[in-house]
Amino acid sequence: MIVTGCGGGVDGSQSAAITKATFLKRGNAICAKGNKEIEEGIKRFEEENALPGAPLSREQLIEAIEVVVLPVVREQIEGVEALGIPDGEESQIEAIHEVDREALEKAESDPSSLTTEQTNPFTEANRLAVEYGLVKCSG
Repeated sequence: MIVTGCGGGVDGSQSAAITKATFLKRGNAICAKGNKEIEEGIKRFEEENALPGAPLSREQLIEAIEVVVLPVVREQIEGVEALGIPDGEESQIEAIHEVDREALEKAESDPSSLTTEQTNPFTEANRLAVEYGLVKCSG
């Protein structure tokens, strides 16, 4: 239903040097925590807004994306940003970050884009993240 993303480097700053292994371990932990928050938040939203046993309406789903999903995705992105970039990995990480920031911007301007795989702006960012090893950073 909803695909998250991880990214980084909005202001181009980096923290102290980090190894790729540490980056992946911490990045995946950040994304796993955020994914759990999204899952729990959507469940609470459904309990509070949907009729018992009924799925969320399209309008409710879009509202859930706006109030539950996107704030957590932003936190995931900012958390991974704060990790810095492993030496020698600048081009790969910066590509993930750039695509991820663009996807977040698109999703925030059109939350309904996250309702289908065909329109999900995080598809490319998730592919790049998984290829790099950030396997928890895709929904």
